Amino acid sequence: MKLVLSGLIPILATPFTEQGELDLPSLRRLTEWQLASGADGVAIFGMASEGFALTGQDRARILAEVRDAAGDAVPVVAGVGATSTVTAVEQALAAADGGADALMVLPPYLVKPTGAQLVDFYGEVAERSGIDVMVQDAPGATGVAMPESLIVELSKLGGVTSVKVEAPPTAPKVGAVVGGVAGDFAVFGGQNALFCLEEYGRGAVGTMPACEFTDLLAPVLADWTAGRRADALAAFTRLLPLIRFGMQPGIAWAVHKEILVRRGLIASAAVRSPARPLDAGSLAFLDDVLQGLW
Repeated sequence: MKLVLSGLIPILATPFTEQGELDLPSLRRLTEWQLASGADGVAIFGMASEGFALTGQDRARILAEVRDAAGDAVPVVAGVGATSTVTAVEQALAAADGGADALMVLPPYLVKPTGAQLVDFYGEVAERSGIDVMVQDAPGATGVAMPESLIVELSKLGGVTSVKVEAPPTAPKVGAVVGGVAGDFAVFGGQNALFCLEEYGRGAVGTMPACEFTDLLAPVLADWTAGRRADALAAFTRLLPLIRFGMQPGIAWAVHKEILVRRGLIASAAVRSPARPLDAGSLAFLDDVLQGLW
């Protein structure tokens, strides 16, 4: 059966010990909590996962743990963030062999590709991996712009079945892409769900934020899709300070993890360089942001 991605698919943080090693018990606990909190899937090796700081061995161990914890209940999406076609294919094949259901693939970004090269790149990754590919449109992180017309062209490639739009303003672009692709091509939003309701209103079928507020966002999305829009907007408004706080360059990873520690889901907020821990002032304000949310 063809895989159909939709709904809330959080990007899992990667828990480390205070010594910087993988903390697999925390990762399992975090994964199981996502399922209990209403996630429709889980994603690993994304930007919120510190994917940039993971070795190949780390990636294999993380995927094995998350795949086992998730079982067959929800799809597991593995990020690919390589800087060339050959290395992206290497990551994609490892993810497919490890049991990932789909790939979320950044474009190569150190050497900026042309539109034609992106078509070749995504076509080869999809063909070689043999599993569904999501195009990650994130020019803020990559410097690679993908106009709506290019995403529509990519959507016609075999095996390329979805896109995650993170190019602001996201909602208008979501609407433009939805209007140009076939009905079975899934359009997601990102950017920590900051504009998820507007994106849903323009035809998005899902969102992929960080993972520390899944239990609060899932009912918001349920209300929205059921037509209870006033309830959804009211509940979402309460989340906005937290969402915004978790979007700060350089410290976003520490924000996600500090919250997860406070919620008892992971044991340590340790991050790997060049991510950095929160300073005392940020920690104090985070306490204010979290007041009354749970």
